[in-house]
Amino acid sequence: MKERSIEKLEKDRGILDKRALIVAASITLLVSGAFNQAQATEPCDDFDECKVLVEINATDGDIGFHWLIDAEDLNSTRIDDANGNKVYENKAYGPLKDQKLTETFGESAEPVCKESLKEEEDDVVVTVSDFVGRWAAGPYDISGKSDGGEQLSGETQLTHWLPAAPKDVAFDQNTGVINWIAGDDLGECADSDELTNLVLASILPAHPMYVRVSTWEVVFEVEDFPNLNFAARIPFGNFTMVSLPNEISAIINNVPSNTKAKVEVGAIGGNLSVIPDDDNATFSETPICLNEVAPGCQED
Repeated sequence: MKERSIEKLEKDRGILDKRALIVAASITLLVSGAFNQAQATEPCDDFDECKVLVEINATDGDIGFHWLIDAEDLNSTRIDDANGNKVYENKAYGPLKDQKLTETFGESAEPVCKESLKEEEDDVVVTVSDFVGRWAAGPYDISGKSDGGEQLSGETQLTHWLPAAPKDVAFDQNTGVINWIAGDDLGECADSDELTNLVLASILPAHPMYVRVSTWEVVFEVEDFPNLNFAARIPFGNFTMVSLPNEISAIINNVPSNTKAKVEVGAIGGNLSVIPDDDNATFSETPICLNEVAPGCQED
């Protein structure tokens, strides 16, 4: 297995643009010491890597499908779902075909999970039940082509084992500590009773509160100050807290009053006893008001 930086892991999830891994004074942070540097999954047959997963934002109440394909000198890539249906295809043309594709990652649109979350009348709603029916669990075939017609193939698993959303996400500016606790539902997407009914109806294979978590993914973002952003992956265990680096903690105390920030904590996991690298993710987030004075941080 090959080691990867946190930046690479974030890129895998297709969210590097939202979660820059930069710390104050241009110091790049890697998780070390108690928080071991995370590792890549094993090669995916002919590909260096391939992965499909479910990501839920339990706070906003939306759900999406994410994917990653990585190999050298590709002209095209394709994903077929567990039912054999083509769900994604990407081809290079012109100068991009001359230069080739390598890593391809992306995510679907993320519609809200419930009618009550619609902001506009024509907003699309995809419930947890709808999503599970749309994206079949099982092996997803990954294929690609390079020059000379060489075919590459690989296989990765999508599961419906959805980890519960972290609860009570909080940040103490005085100590620089982010903390949370394990949850028992999917936040805005489904409460515990609704999830129990989905399990009883054989729509979900397990209640999220019983789905194993392998890793906590923690993100701290400061609006208008991207150099203060921080991210870490923490192996599951007794830790449900992490401290910001001293460089960041010192600087945020000097940002303007009522500077908006937020903390996200994701539970990463799935059917780990069968698929050790199952990486479904459920995130919870909380807004932060730094150096708050009356009237506090105002909504835009």
